[in-house]
Amino acid sequence: MQLSGRPSAGLGPGSPRCPLVDVASASNFRCFQLRHFHLDLRLNFAVKEMSGWLVLDLVPVQLGVCTLVLDSHPSLLIHSIDCKVPGAGLDEPVSLTYRVDPFTDYGSSLNISLPTAAVKPGRLIQITVRYTTTDGPAIWWLDSELTCGQTRPLVFTQGHSVCNRSFFPSFDTPAVKSTYTATVRVPDGVTVLMSASRSSYSKQDRVFQFSMEFPVPSYLVALVAGELQHVDVGPRSRVWAEPCLLSCAVKKLGGSVERWLGVAEDLFGPYLWGRCDIVFLPPSFPIVAMENPCLTFIIASILESSEFLLIDVIHEIAHGWFGNAVTNATWEEMWLSEGLATYAQRRITTEAYGEAFTCLETVVRLDALHRQLRLLGDNNPVSKLQVKFEPGVNPSTLMNLFTYEKGFCFVSYLSELSGDVTRFDCFLRDYISEFKFKSVVAQDLIDYFLGYFPELKDAAIAQREGLEFERWLSGCGPPPYEPDLSAGGALIRPVQDLCDLWRSADPPDLQTLSTFDLSAWSTFQIVLFLDRMLDHSPLPHGTPLSGSYSSLFDGLNAEVQIRWLQMVVRNTFYPDLPRVRAFLHKHVRTHKKTAAESCIRQSFWLCFCIVVLILYLFLKLVLVSLWLFYI
Repeated sequence: MQLSGRPSAGLGPGSPRCPLVDVASASNFRCFQLRHFHLDLRLNFAVKEMSGWLVLDLVPVQLGVCTLVLDSHPSLLIHSIDCKVPGAGLDEPVSLTYRVDPFTDYGSSLNISLPTAAVKPGRLIQITVRYTTTDGPAIWWLDSELTCGQTRPLVFTQGHSVCNRSFFPSFDTPAVKSTYTATVRVPDGVTVLMSASRSSYSKQDRVFQFSMEFPVPSYLVALVAGELQHVDVGPRSRVWAEPCLLSCAVKKLGGSVERWLGVAEDLFGPYLWGRCDIVFLPPSFPIVAMENPCLTFIIASILESSEFLLIDVIHEIAHGWFGNAVTNATWEEMWLSEGLATYAQRRITTEAYGEAFTCLETVVRLDALHRQLRLLGDNNPVSKLQVKFEPGVNPSTLMNLFTYEKGFCFVSYLSELSGDVTRFDCFLRDYISEFKFKSVVAQDLIDYFLGYFPELKDAAIAQREGLEFERWLSGCGPPPYEPDLSAGGALIRPVQDLCDLWRSADPPDLQTLSTFDLSAWSTFQIVLFLDRMLDHSPLPHGTPLSGSYSSLFDGLNAEVQIRWLQMVVRNTFYPDLPRVRAFLHKHVRTHKKTAAESCIRQSFWLCFCIVVLILYLFLKLVLVSLWLFYI
């Protein structure tokens, strides 16, 4: 069958259905076009603050707009605001009045009164906000002892989802994109990096200059500053890290980044961002990785596992197309970024490492999805792809496995409907070309899909019983469809066979166990084995799992150890309990104090479970002792 061309009907080019309202933003972003903004900042590590100014180039798009409302945060102190209207008699700055109002627990609204006589639709105005910001949710100041090298302090920002309003006042919604420039002044010996396509440095003035020539939403503006060095690992990529980490990071990645970029370009079209640099951050980085364009942030502890590093870097590369180039217009449809990026990540790994590897990794993730469903229940609203949240709910709390894995399953279903995976690759390539540097909602993707494959639209495929698109988007529970993963059988079957042996009535004998060489297994195979054994823990008393595997698992990476230590606690393997404390001491380091900000990485939330289980076992022993005493 010939590949379909681009749809001739439906939405015109560049006309995505962006929402009229974003309940996570206090701003009146619909009243203005943001053409560009500039940041001029000075970093002061001694008092842990950034100070300077923001310049917004705005064009009103509605009549009678007399107020500009920006997203801000209580940690951000406004000093003054002024306005210029070039060519309208306001070439010199005019001071503006403003007020800051409460909005939610994650932000404020900055209300700025505009000079109404000079503000007209289509006429450029320049707003300058002078401010200081300190330790808001976007900005993480690390004392030297909290860095990997423990020699110099470091600061980084993390804007996803709605944190960057504590970095600079903005239209903090993914519906708004613009270019930006930045000037950052720092002390001697500090290197600054930003998610920008161009950069320069004046050593004499200790000033870094940055320019992002492609439009991005506010949450993708990122900065890191500290003792950082780099090594080029490809013609358009380099690795940045503290000196003590750099050689390890370079060794782990080698020339792989360029290889992965090449595979992705073959699948989805040109990489649009120019640079694809990676910076490794200390364990206080609150998530595993962040897809800041041109400069991916990754937690350094992922270097322990080559396979998880591979998956995470490829996933962030996939965001260059899905999430960064084409962005979800609201956080209620985060799956448009994460679900598509997960699908793209697995297309890349299939081409680069084979279908079996991808199927194994997918099984691990889908197992986790169903595990979460068993905990939450099939009717829990967080299992929807389109999660409707009330005003005041922090979008970051809605980021979960459904966003990634149920979204991946829906995209896989669309691929299955197209009849051929390479045909669907062409669809995605044209989808990116159509909507690049824009923000979209789910209906944009669906309309474009049905226009691209008119035979599916004629067959009313969106209303297929049990698999209706509306059910995918608004229905709770598991994915109505999951892709065929049988190609991973050679890697998955031995794992399940070993699980069945250990879950049988009698413990397996040594001769039978010797047929399973776990030292030759991949990390994902061991993770799958431990996850499935945890599903059936506690095991019968006396099961000799610890004696068989403790020494092996203790020497492996954190992804394996954290699961093994859960096995230790849940099955009361007393000789191994001291390893729980050693693991927590090694990995759990943080400088933030609130619960939402205290995790090292997503998977390390499991450490909390380990601690709770230890306390449970301790209390259980105390109660048993008391009972024996009284009888």
